[in-house]
Amino acid sequence: MDHVFVDLDRLTERQRYKLLSGTIIPRPIALVTTVSLDGSTNAAPFSFFNVLSSDPGVVALGLELNKDGSLKDTTVNIRDTEEFTVNIVSMTMAKQMNVCAYSFERGVDELERATLTPVPGTAVKSPRIKESPASFECRRIVSVAVSRTRDIVLGRIVGAHYRADVIDIENYYVDAQALDPIARIEGTNYATVRDRFSMPPHSLDNALAAKRFSGCSGS
Repeated sequence: MDHVFVDLDRLTERQRYKLLSGTIIPRPIALVTTVSLDGSTNAAPFSFFNVLSSDPGVVALGLELNKDGSLKDTTVNIRDTEEFTVNIVSMTMAKQMNVCAYSFERGVDELERATLTPVPGTAVKSPRIKESPASFECRRIVSVAVSRTRDIVLGRIVGAHYRADVIDIENYYVDAQALDPIARIEGTNYATVRDRFSMPPHSLDNALAAKRFSGCSGS
């Protein structure tokens, strides 16, 4: 089967978004909580999000502007306070996360509208969400304006909260089934991580054995 080459520099922003968001899947969802300088809480979900490092713990957020070109509340609050909290979205929170995705007027408390419960932060001022199975308190490392419409924020994880049934703290093991996160596919489509498979540990012998077993070919 032939491949099609796409020159991304010749595409519009929307065309690039459709290609990339439909290809790099599934993407975890960060329901980010921040606090403004006047003390107002904001919550917004972002699927252009991931963890990039464990030494130190670093997460990345891809933040876009509003359609009118103004900065989103999340972007403003992170710039002003240098802090934010990433809340992992479980299946039980899916509908409430979707409420937070709505473009409310500045100053509206999305957590209240979505009937989610804020809990004061421990190391940062931004609250975590009680209903989230895991939350990361973060301080901004750097913000990079990659275009006139996009910022990438790197944040250092300075503290984490886990629901008791999610973590075996003695072994630092997170139970993915208990976490039950959802992920973004494309458009209005989402997925879970309930369907999983295992492969042998990393070694050439194991890799070759798995290759023969599965009937795969190629280099």
